[in-house]
Amino acid sequence: MTDAPLIAVIATGGTIASQRNPDGSSTPSLDGQALLARLDGPPPVRLRPVDLMARDSATLTLADMQAISDAAGAELARGAAGIVILHGTDAMEETALLLALQHSDAPVVLTGAQFTDDHPQADGPANMAAAVRAVLGGKGVRVAFGGRLLPAWGLVKSATDSADAFRLAVDMAPPPVTLTAPVGGVRVDTVAIHPGAEGTHVDASLAAGAQGIVLAALGSGNATPAVVAAVARARAAGVPVVVSSRVLTGRLAASYGGGGGGHDLAGAGAILSPVLRPGQARVLLAALIAAGQVDRAAALFG
Repeated sequence: MTDAPLIAVIATGGTIASQRNPDGSSTPSLDGQALLARLDGPPPVRLRPVDLMARDSATLTLADMQAISDAAGAELARGAAGIVILHGTDAMEETALLLALQHSDAPVVLTGAQFTDDHPQADGPANMAAAVRAVLGGKGVRVAFGGRLLPAWGLVKSATDSADAFRLAVDMAPPPVTLTAPVGGVRVDTVAIHPGAEGTHVDASLAAGAQGIVLAALGSGNATPAVVAAVARARAAGVPVVVSSRVLTGRLAASYGGGGGGHDLAGAGAILSPVLRPGQARVLLAALIAAGQVDRAAALFG
């Protein structure tokens, strides 16, 4: 097997590395070697475990996601033929997009699990095996999960209780873009919009020093007149605002008026994200801010 391709398997925690505690909670407790031992008949490759962190992905900051991307780059530089990243599902779509922005042509596949390692329906081993096979079969950043192999661009987690947990918001070819500037020092806030929302939370993000704001808006990217006014204040302060939606799938269009619709938000200076949902929109906006290329946002989001 000395001539077999070397695949680096970067363990970051998540449900795939978790077991149940006596109190009923679950926490990541298995390292990369223990996880690889779960593989049943692994393909003819050399697998090198890399224990980077053991975190629930809900706790990951942009700096943590950058650390994962940096680790992938380091392993590729060390001669790995490809990278498998074991990751929690809560933030998998965000880390996947950052990897796609920074390693667009590299053979990188993320995977994880919906059920803990000691669950009767544990799905981690099958997902790992699928990820190893996928990383040998092509380039680009992808996610192997629940029998699907999906690109990073437009990925959304669509289920909390199913092994088939991911979908594409819109199935489309990603724009050709590489943004390698580190995002760890960038602050982009996500503001959830509800019917009748005021501008309070947008203003609070501005006061807290946000360098960018993403709205998790309603429907096709709609809000209220008060939010539109807050967006105008953000733009006047030089802070970019991107409008996404809490609706999981479908392309957005800034067509509604009435004082608070997507058309009005665009008129106040917001950038529409027709495809990327709030988590991924936040990552792309952070990457653009880090690179000093916010002027490209409308083209890349569109």
